[in-house]
Amino acid sequence: MLFNSHVYIFLFLPVTLTVYFLLNHFRFQSFSKVFLFVASLFFYSWWNWLYLPLIIVSVVFNYFIGRALSPRLGHLNAHQRKGVLVFGVSVNLGLLAFFKYADFFITNVNLLTGMGMKLLEMALPLAISFFTFQQIAYLVDSFRGETKEHSFVNYSIFVTFFPQLIAGPIVHHKEMMGQFDRRENKNINWENLYAGLFIFSIGLFKKV
Repeated sequence: MLFNSHVYIFLFLPVTLTVYFLLNHFRFQSFSKVFLFVASLFFYSWWNWLYLPLIIVSVVFNYFIGRALSPRLGHLNAHQRKGVLVFGVSVNLGLLAFFKYADFFITNVNLLTGMGMKLLEMALPLAISFFTFQQIAYLVDSFRGETKEHSFVNYSIFVTFFPQLIAGPIVHHKEMMGQFDRRENKNINWENLYAGLFIFSIGLFKKV
């Protein structure tokens, strides 16, 4: 779903904003965050729903690896935590390398050996670089003991939040995760809304 598409501007964005703030208005704060996570997954899967399990598995995997790495939550010694960090980073980079370079590797093996292996011809999953490196940064911060927020819902939104998921920037967990529980962010701030619409309009004009 493109930010300049009709379905995003006239359907997805207004519906998501309306439902999110209505849920907060009626004090369903937990449901509002779950809704935002589901809406972000819907946004992601609009392009190709077949890759939806990939980002869900990535979120769940890195969340629990991050908890294991946290000195506050985990029960591992320093050596074990270092091994878990290496494992977590390796899995993330391995997944990224598989989707990005599998056909490149097969092509070169075919050239060198003449084996004639068939290319996988997989489309690169949307935003895989963004959510992979964002979560690697989170794992490193967890290893260093710099993560204080450990809500699974907040973490899920942190990774999948639709405004920055497909085009970045890669954001730091401390900049974002705490915002979902701040009282001032649960109600509409009309000044922020007007400023956001103004900036969005400028970007839309440049894009179109």
